[in-house]
Amino acid sequence: MSQITLTLPDGSKRQYSSGITPKAVAIDISTSLGKKAISSTVNGSHWDLQWPIDSDSNIAINTVKDEQPALELVRHDLAHIMARAVQEIWPDVKVTIGPVIENGWYYDFDRRDPFTPEDLGIIEKKMKDIINLCDPVRTEVWDRSAAIAYYEKNNEPYKIELIEAIPGDEPLRMYWHGDWQDLCRGPHLQNTGQVPGDSWKLMSVAGAYWRGDSKRSMLQRIYGVAFKNKEDLRSHLNFLEEAAKRDHRKLGRAMNLFHLEEVAPGSVFWHPSGWCLFQNLISYMRRRQETAGYVEVNTPDIMDRALWETSGHWFNYMENMFLAQTHDDRDYALKPMNCPGHMMIYNENIRSYRDLPMKISEFGKVHRYEPSGALHGLLRVRSFTQDDAHIYCTPEQLTDECLKVNELILSIYKDFGFEDVHIKLSTRPENRIGSDESWDLSEAALKTALDRAGMSYTIFDGEGAFYGPKLEYVLRDAIKRDWQCGTLQVDYNLPERFGSTFVSASGEKLAPIMLHRALFGSLERFIGILIEEHAGKLPFWLAPRQVVVAAIVSDANEYCVEVVAALKAAGIRAEADLRNEKINYKVREHSVGKVPVILACGIREVEEKTVSVRRLGEKQTKVSPITDVVNALSKEAMPPDLV
Repeated sequence: MSQITLTLPDGSKRQYSSGITPKAVAIDISTSLGKKAISSTVNGSHWDLQWPIDSDSNIAINTVKDEQPALELVRHDLAHIMARAVQEIWPDVKVTIGPVIENGWYYDFDRRDPFTPEDLGIIEKKMKDIINLCDPVRTEVWDRSAAIAYYEKNNEPYKIELIEAIPGDEPLRMYWHGDWQDLCRGPHLQNTGQVPGDSWKLMSVAGAYWRGDSKRSMLQRIYGVAFKNKEDLRSHLNFLEEAAKRDHRKLGRAMNLFHLEEVAPGSVFWHPSGWCLFQNLISYMRRRQETAGYVEVNTPDIMDRALWETSGHWFNYMENMFLAQTHDDRDYALKPMNCPGHMMIYNENIRSYRDLPMKISEFGKVHRYEPSGALHGLLRVRSFTQDDAHIYCTPEQLTDECLKVNELILSIYKDFGFEDVHIKLSTRPENRIGSDESWDLSEAALKTALDRAGMSYTIFDGEGAFYGPKLEYVLRDAIKRDWQCGTLQVDYNLPERFGSTFVSASGEKLAPIMLHRALFGSLERFIGILIEEHAGKLPFWLAPRQVVVAAIVSDANEYCVEVVAALKAAGIRAEADLRNEKINYKVREHSVGKVPVILACGIREVEEKTVSVRRLGEKQTKVSPITDVVNALSKEAMPPDLV
């Protein structure tokens, strides 16, 4: 048998016979390492300890101290152990696939009866029994026909379909965890006992179509999480508990902001308070854009197919568009983007270089098809409003305009309390329009602007839009979650496709460069983020219901109305609660609704022209003259851009 050379991480080399396994290498290095080993890394690839090595290679032996490979293996093995547990408890259940995902894993099952929360507890107990058995994990490479015959015998149709989808020249690897077997690429741990017993948990059950196809079987997906130790698990569960408290869907109901209906999936029914919040954001953004030199326009919601063919959306974005055909056989699309409509406005007149940069903004309603399973409250919708704008400029103006957009975005986020902002630069995708030269110039412009601004950023190769590279602004919230909001894209292509020009100083007609820009991004999404960032306790200036003036006794009703009038005259959103209910009931109800300030008025307050002030989240109240309260709240109600 031929000899191979394996190079260890310290640079030392060892000679072995071809076909040696990493397990044997680990034992050869030291007996203790052989016992601690969980996997290996061979030439940069994660490698099972049982897989043979047949050529000169770089090798490292992984143990539980190597966090990333260890976590990946533990999560992968837990998926198999969970599937084994399910089939040992319910032998008639069919198994499908169980990949590792962020923080854990899932496995899809075909079972007639739905899994219940009680079932998850039963499965967890069985999994711990399997882990305690320390059953060996072994692997073999099988012939395709043998694998199909095995699954036919065991009545596992999903596994047969998976095998038939694998290219014919790929080997089929089988793994056993004890006597339970699964089709899997690996790698895996060496026995079930290497899975920690106290750092994982089954979380939930959800429906999932087989292969993501709504025409196929509906399966049941069980999710689990796993971490390197029980402290990390506890931290994650605490995080989930905090996230659940901040869930904008739950808070949206409590605050009476909006609701969603199956009659319009992915679209929002805004209630008066929610629409007030929505309009507050638009008013703020309208002021910021006017100051920055933008002019506001409005374009049609539905436009002819020809426009979308010119823009390239018809051929590159059709699966995300809502289409319609009229009785005269004309094809239309609800707009998924505002940019083609803005091109029509730009082209309506002859433009001079003196007109540039020209900045067109629109609070445009757009419609994009999202799979029903991806919809999530305000954060993932099919119909939403963008604070969209397009800047038409000359090549000489390009970098400065990118810088101005960057400064505007960061300033706006700061006004809303977001100062931890990460920037992603997404470059040209394979499916794109335009020349390589135009893409080189576009990407260089974004990089130059970021470098001049002293901003750090991460490059995501191939993630740009089909018409241009883009910057994505990612906000990190109070509990360290990331949200992608604003974008900036450089586009040489659409102006050329639409025949847009400007007259240069020399009299030559040239195509302008177009910047696509969104600041909040989707207003719906940004509202969802704000609700979760503040756990519903929105800043006073932004809260749709700023003050409730509650009567303690009916004799104070008239005075409450006077207080509300004074507050409204000072520009504060105020309302009276004159119901014949106890004051504690009123305070509790409005606190659940996240009203920032509750002013209580009884006989004493009427006589002294004062109010009892209670702030949201505070137990103590303070009695103050009404004039002092109105003056203080009027300052607090001032939007940050007007202070």
